[in-house]
Amino acid sequence: MKIAVLGAGGMRLPLLYQALVDRSQALRLDRLALMDIDAGRLELMLGVTHAMTATPPGLHVDATSSLEAALEGASFVITTFRVGDMAGRVLDERIPLAHGLIGQETTGAGGFAMAMRTLPVLLHVIERMRRSCPQAWLVNFANPSGLLAEAARRAGWERSLGICDAPSTMQHLAARLLDVPAGEVYLDYFGLNHLGWVRRVLHRGEDYLPTFLSMIRAAGGFPGLPFEPDLLLELRMIPNEYLRYYYYARQTVETLKAAPHTRGEFLLGLNEEVRRDLADLLARGETKATVERYRAYLRRRGETYLQGTAESAALPSGMPDGDGGGYADVALDVIEALSGGGERVLIVNAPNQGAVDGMAPEDVVEIPTLVRANGLRPMAVGAIPAHALGLMLRVKAYERLTIEAAAEGSRSKALLALTLHPLVADAATARRLLEEMERAHAPAFPRLQ
Repeated sequence: MKIAVLGAGGMRLPLLYQALVDRSQALRLDRLALMDIDAGRLELMLGVTHAMTATPPGLHVDATSSLEAALEGASFVITTFRVGDMAGRVLDERIPLAHGLIGQETTGAGGFAMAMRTLPVLLHVIERMRRSCPQAWLVNFANPSGLLAEAARRAGWERSLGICDAPSTMQHLAARLLDVPAGEVYLDYFGLNHLGWVRRVLHRGEDYLPTFLSMIRAAGGFPGLPFEPDLLLELRMIPNEYLRYYYYARQTVETLKAAPHTRGEFLLGLNEEVRRDLADLLARGETKATVERYRAYLRRRGETYLQGTAESAALPSGMPDGDGGGYADVALDVIEALSGGGERVLIVNAPNQGAVDGMAPEDVVEIPTLVRANGLRPMAVGAIPAHALGLMLRVKAYERLTIEAAAEGSRSKALLALTLHPLVADAATARRLLEEMERAHAPAFPRLQ
């Protein structure tokens, strides 16, 4: 079997590669294509990867900057690219903040800008897949993950889904608190990507969410949880950490504006520093020091997840992948199940198909899904609170319009998408944002008419 990774020059490649090697026999993996348009970064990250993990016999690895070569004959395509790189993320954060709005890479105006840059690239990849690997599964991890999963389905690529490590990390944390294996914990979770809620935490038929909420109330909070206990008790659910942007929008804007730098600015500087260090260590042949420097980078990145901007994470999604529930684990759990390695219930972004009452069957939602050989079966969620459904419907309308705006080059749909998003909610501001984003992100931003 062949797996293609697009955007393989990113800083997470060594973790993904190690996970692939660990599971290569279970996956029957014999070919791996690592593709990135930045050949220098790909070479650097391969150097770190090989310092950390030996390639097993029988696994052929091809590093390339050719999309066609990477896709040819692939059974699975993992998309991890970031269009505009970290400098684009900084713009996505700073432009909205200048208008008194939340600047964030996956939601609100910043998420819109990232989506508009990324959608044309994703659609291009899908067109190439039609010729080079028409039976492949597209496993999208690029952000905004849920919106891109929706776009792939709307483009007619049915063998596709989106993944995010945040729900899986919540599951692993719950299991740790219960002192049980993660596989024994079922999260009754529903929503859209970065817009979801845990309604129940089930272990052997018992719901432990009331216990967790009582613990939070008694303690006056939970370390890293950016929600007041009273709000959680009113909701009777635990929201995904990104719902902070909706529940505390004004407070979050003030916090972000007062911070010395945005998350993107912090990571831009950190990544540049670490790449220089890694290149120097590899050039001197210092393998052990290379691995130590990379692991120190992972710790630093994890410790500052949703911090460095005076923000705090709801749950530690910044845990290294090796701690369970991270990006590599989620991606390979999905691939192993789809390739016949046993059924698994995983929280992924896939078509609703009637699982969540009130959402259309074709709407991509983030819910527990039975993943098995060549198929996905969403688990029933049923009726959800009206406030959650209302927010999901509004954001889903924004997603549809954004996808159509990028595909059609429609200025009117782009403006309406921004206007409808709950974190913008103003037509005049949406117009100014769109004009600034077009200028800032040219030529990656679609040409609109």
